[in-house]
Amino acid sequence: MGLVVQKYGGSSVADAEGIKRVAKRIVDAKKNGHQVVVVVSAMGDTTDELIDLAEQVSPIPAGREFDMLLTAGERISMALLAMAIKNLGHEAQSFTGSQAGVITDSVHNKARIIDVTPGRIRTALDEGNIAIVAGFQGVSQDKKDITTLGRGGSDTTAVALAAALDAEVCEIYTDVDGVFTADPRVVKKAKKIDWISFEDMLELAASGSKVLLHRCVEYARRYNIPIHVRSSFSGLQGTWVSNEPLSDAKDQKVEQAIISGVAHDTSEAKITVVGVPDKPGEAAAIFRAVADAEINIDMIVQNVSAAATGLTDISFTLPKAEGHKAIDALEKAKGAIGFDSLRYDDQIGKISLVGAGMKTNPGVTADFFKALSDAGVNIELISTSEIRISVVTRADDVNEAVRAVHTAFGLDSDSDEAVVYGGTGR
Repeated sequence: MGLVVQKYGGSSVADAEGIKRVAKRIVDAKKNGHQVVVVVSAMGDTTDELIDLAEQVSPIPAGREFDMLLTAGERISMALLAMAIKNLGHEAQSFTGSQAGVITDSVHNKARIIDVTPGRIRTALDEGNIAIVAGFQGVSQDKKDITTLGRGGSDTTAVALAAALDAEVCEIYTDVDGVFTADPRVVKKAKKIDWISFEDMLELAASGSKVLLHRCVEYARRYNIPIHVRSSFSGLQGTWVSNEPLSDAKDQKVEQAIISGVAHDTSEAKITVVGVPDKPGEAAAIFRAVADAEINIDMIVQNVSAAATGLTDISFTLPKAEGHKAIDALEKAKGAIGFDSLRYDDQIGKISLVGAGMKTNPGVTADFFKALSDAGVNIELISTSEIRISVVTRADDVNEAVRAVHTAFGLDSDSDEAVVYGGTGR
């Protein structure tokens, strides 16, 4: 039996009973002969509560101290979990991200992992212990400050440790039984996917599927670490994410479906730069100003230039939380770029249809747009890749649009409805 990395989300360790249930599952893996490394999130909504508290004290908390505050949540859950495991007769040691050797850059609140040097973890494993690591956090390479990896960063911590320790698998435990064809909180008849490729999972994650973070899947693909997404509330097989279906995984599909799933995202906003001179270099200047503010953008659409004025409009989407920072950056660059005005809209939603099979199946695009039309959903922006079609609509239309597209492509389950065991979805 080899080394297994297990990650438990906040809903799995939301209270004392949840922590004890997780401890038993970890001990069972140890009894089955595995070396076990556990990555744990903060309990329940602890992180959100800490954020609320910080905002009450300071409207714009300093990045360094904000990170110091937020990492307290994982330290609480890792220590309690270690205590619960010891009560079951097994030795466990807890480690912060820095103690576990998670080395990051210096960008507070959304640091990226540069390296993982898990010497202390290996020592703990060699001594027969279960190693428990606080997710979502690391230490900066230059200043040695505590950093956080951004929301969902515990998934990335888990995969990074799995790669550094050459683990057989990274198990991501959550409050649903795996990856579904849509968010089961929105589509009650969503189907569980037995196996999905890294490529399709990357597109789903980037399009708003919350079960796995995009950076986590990207890391797993780079180091070829199989991910098993499953529920900590049941003993069912979950969803395997890998390059190819694993021979020892039960009930996996040999062929990938034409459509893997429908994802949605209501966390984005849209900025339209109005009256941009239609000449070389203008778009570059706009997106350089946004990039210099360290803001990632998603969809981009440029209108056809008006013949009479030689001006065009450029629209793009970005995280809602970064919207006002982007507006400020563009306003400062207005004189150099020469556009007329800016429009900001944070009442939008994105719906994406994902599947590698659509490359060889004509008609998918037409069926997608017909489903949206039949549901009375108006489209504002469109973006496509070989395996994804995304559209922006009004935020109020998102749930209805997701259900309509899910049904139109025959993804609805004929049997049991998807189960969401816990979590607030906050």
